[in-house]
Amino acid sequence: MARLALLSVSDKAGIIELARELVEAFDFTLLSSGGTAKTLQMAGLPVTKVSEYTGAPEILGGRVKTLHPRIHGGILARRNLDEDLADLAANDIAPIDLVAVNLYPFVATIAKPGITPAEAIEQIDIGGPALLRAAAKNYAHLAVLCHPGQYEAYLEQLRLNQGETTLSFRQSCAQAAFALTTAYDLRSPTILLP
Repeated sequence: MARLALLSVSDKAGIIELARELVEAFDFTLLSSGGTAKTLQMAGLPVTKVSEYTGAPEILGGRVKTLHPRIHGGILARRNLDEDLADLAANDIAPIDLVAVNLYPFVATIAKPGITPAEAIEQIDIGGPALLRAAAKNYAHLAVLCHPGQYEAYLEQLRLNQGETTLSFRQSCAQAAFALTTAYDLRSPTILLP
């Protein structure tokens, strides 16, 4: 089976180029949600929607898309543990090798004049930080990219290492993901302050 890449981005810069090289040069299968899936499909790339992969529709106006055991199990599985591999097999879950996620533009949203708390709340990303944190936690087994500026370095890793990434590269990407989610979380409560 081809390796899986989960691509779910608010900032679409560079995503088509990343996806195209993943598919054409490294035989990845693409999983994606919402607008990212539509962007990739419009570019002629083969992509499986997360809802098709999980068998669960996006619900609550898009608030719930990727929060599913087939997604998080594929991200969090420790590939060196027989028990985790058995759980994947028993639940028809494939390991995910790349998570490329960036977050809803919360900071830009709350900077807009006249933004209401209700409008701002809809830009608080839930699934994105969960995906980033899960992938960063399991950096020993997969890569996490949280910014388009990381895409070329990731592809270069694949080119230089027979389609793999180094542990030190994955660790630095995990640190960037944790830093992003920390900064994001520090900003989110500001909409609730008087």
